[in-house]
Parts: sequence; structure tokens; C-alpha cells
Amino acid sequence: MEVNLKTGRFEEVETGALAVLSFEGEPDAAVDAATKGWLKELYESGEFSGKSCQTALLHRPAGFRAKRLLVVGGGKTEEFTPAEMRKAASLASRTLQAKKVSRIAFAPGDGHATAEFVSAAVEGAILGAFEPDRYKTDSKKDEKPLEAFSLVGSADLRGVVEQARILAEAQNFTRLIANEPANLLTPADLAKHARETAAEFGLECEVLDQDRMRQLGMGALLGVAQGSAEPPALIVLRYVPEKAAGSDHLALVGKGVTFDTGGVSIKPADGMEKMKYDMCGGAAVLGAMRAIAQRKPPVRITALIPAVENMVGAKAQRPGDIVTTMNGKTVEVLNTDAEGRLILIDAITYALQLGCTHLVDAATLTGSVVIALGHHRTGVYTNNDPFVAKVLAAAERQGEKMWRMPMDSEYKEQLKTCFADLANIGTRWGGSITAAWFIREFVADKPWVHLDIAGTAYLDDAKPWMAKGPTGVAVRTFVDLVTNWT
Repeated sequence: MEVNLKTGRFEEVETGALAVLSFEGEPDAAVDAATKGWLKELYESGEFSGKSCQTALLHRPAGFRAKRLLVVGGGKTEEFTPAEMRKAASLASRTLQAKKVSRIAFAPGDGHATAEFVSAAVEGAILGAFEPDRYKTDSKKDEKPLEAFSLVGSADLRGVVEQARILAEAQNFTRLIANEPANLLTPADLAKHARETAAEFGLECEVLDQDRMRQLGMGALLGVAQGSAEPPALIVLRYVPEKAAGSDHLALVGKGVTFDTGGVSIKPADGMEKMKYDMCGGAAVLGAMRAIAQRKPPVRITALIPAVENMVGAKAQRPGDIVTTMNGKTVEVLNTDAEGRLILIDAITYALQLGCTHLVDAATLTGSVVIALGHHRTGVYTNNDPFVAKVLAAAERQGEKMWRMPMDSEYKEQLKTCFADLANIGTRWGGSITAAWFIREFVADKPWVHLDIAGTAYLDDAKPWMAKGPTGVAVRTFVDLVTNWT
């Protein structure tokens, strides 16, 4: 999509449709004046009240060069944050694209013309244009995708608009990859996308194959992969800044289970098709690295994506099997559907071997976190208060809702077993916390944050501001974290 910035009065912008904001209480004075009282009439009639996600469309508005005027409700003025701006712009984008408008403009208004709000508006417009219909054929005949988006604002915000475009396109790239069906996205295919991303944006890329992982002793990762005909891959992407500010070396680790049947501890058939989303953590890491390579922060970053299929087969891992991890600890596999933590720990051990000083992982890890937090917040787990504060601050700035969960030592007791150093599951109580404790056993003393995105990685139903399917959660947090690292 073409993204640009236009200066001047919003009435003078020539475009297929112009979107503007108006809030609860009373109509926006500038918009009402420009429409000669039309907006006020809408408020008085009750047809439009400025509530969040409301819209009103006017064709051929007198005095405007735009062919249509879309008014978007912003809700209560005092509650309007950049996150709400992102949602409003996304709603405008989706509403107008559905009406086959190919070129739109968005005027945030004088009160919301700051860098944070402008960035959110650009991101929202791009995110809203995403549709999960890549493999539909009939719908393509009448499709008219959004071709151009213009932000009406100040000329000194051109850099902000460009940075927002980079971030939003990275998030949509993540969504596109995450939405691929498992027959078209095997571990090898995910590795191919990583290589292509590295080549396009100037990253270093290495893919460890099964033989190399065996040499390194990655018994936990290989144990998960052994039931599939598709070989595993450990994808490693490196961003090395021209001039690093300090010796910090961040690892971004993303779970890349391209399909999860649950293995021998097989999942119910109902809803299993969603298990193509079990690589959303890996997709988020890949998308973040795409944006990082363009933004060029002054911190060294290594991304690791352990990619496997968790399948049922003659060679599949069994409950009760004991595997030896890369760091030498042994694990009794009590449930083969608790596979994500097994592949993450070998990837984390490898990250430590590569010299990473800080660790953040993202994974669709447990159903327990969805029980605890629903689909509105990502669960956050850590061994380091200052580091998690930086991650949560990044998430807050980007409007990605997260919630820190407890890591009391009592939860760790559930992982004890008579037959190995630890079991891969605890009881059903506090399952997301015991999963995090399992990973924590392999991070040594390095600052570490774990994001359980099982409840936030995808939408079961479309929202007015976002399509059904993967959300690209954590991409913005990752990029903001490294952008504001120092």
C-alpha cells in the first residue's frame, strides 16, 4: 500500500474518501462547520453519537474535494489513547475498503496531531486493510483492495509516518505467515520465509538442520519433532548494528510449531484446525526482525525460531519418555501436548551459547493462560523485575495489553518427578505458571521474560477494526523494546 502525508486543510484533500474523528458529547466543531451543520444534525437525531466504533458516511460532501466523508466515533475524549486511535483508523480502513474505496485519507484533528497519535493512525489504517482471504478465488473477482492511505498532518511528521508504515507492514507480514495452512507452511517453509526476509532486509540467517541439532544435543526439540515426516529446523536470524551502544545482546525466541496435533496425547478434533496458529510466536519474532532491520536500533539482536510439527506417528514421542536437553538436564515427558516448552528450552540454551545476555520468548504455550486472562491480555512471566518493567512499558506504549503473572517458588514444586530432573507438566492448577517455571529452569541467571500469547495470538471472530485470524501480537512490543533499549 502507498502511504504518504498530506499537509493543508482536510477539506482540500483530494481522495476517494476522507475519514475524520468526532467524540461523545458534542460534534467536532471543525467537521461540523465544514459540513455546514450536517454532523450536528446526526448527533441531534441520535443516528450518530460519537461512541467508539460508530461510523457515518456522507457522499459528495459540499465544500470537500474528497468524494466521501466518513466520520468515526472516538468515544470519550478523555479516554482516547493512541491505542484507540489505532482502532479508529483501522475501522475507517476496513469500512471504506468494504465499500471498494481504493484511496483514503485520515485527518486526526489538531488535538491528536502528535507523533504518537499520528503513528497509531497510520498503523491502524494498514492493519485494517489486511484480509485473510488469500486462498479465496470467487471473492477476488470483485475485490478492490486499498491502494493508498494519506495522513493529513504536519510536514515534520514524515519520518513518523514512515516508521509507522514499517511497523504495521511487519505486523501484517506476521499475520500473513501465521495464517498459512500447515500443508503450505512446514518447518522448511518457515525457514524459507526467514531466509527471504534476511536477504531482503540485510539480516544474517542460519538454519540448523536435524543433524546439527543432534550434534548439539537438542534432545528436547528433536523428541517433539520425531513423530513427523517433516524435519525440524532451528532458524537463527542475526541483527548486528553498525555501532552497538553497549554489550547487551538480546535474544528473541518464538515458538514455531507449524501444526500441533498434541502428539500421542492427542487434542480433540473440534477446533484442531486452529493449531496452524501454534507458530504465532515464531511468526511474531520473524515480523519483528523485519522491522528491526529497517529501524536499525543500536543493540545486537539474535532471533531464534525452533520450528517443528507435533504429529502422531510410529516414531512419535510417548508419555513417559525421558529426553536429555541441550544443557544436560533430563525431562520426563508426561504429556506430549506440552511440546512448546520443550522446543523453547533447547533454543534458549543455544541462545545462551551464542552469548545472549537478555531473553524474551513468545509462545502460544498454554490453554491455562486463556482461563486466567481470557483473550484480552497476554500473560507475562519473568525472573527479573527491571527487565520486565522495560517489556511492559514497551507493551503499554504500543497498546498491547499484558499482565504480569506470579512466579512463586511453590509452583516449581509441581515439576518434580522421581524419574528425571523435572517433568514437562505440573497439575492442572496454575498451568501457565508451571509452564513458565519449566522454561525458567533453562535461562540460567540471565534476565528473561516469557510471553504466553495463547489467548491473544488470533481472533476467532472478526472485530470491526480487525479481521478474523492472527493478530500479530508482540511484534510492536518487540520493536518498541529494542527501539527504546538504552
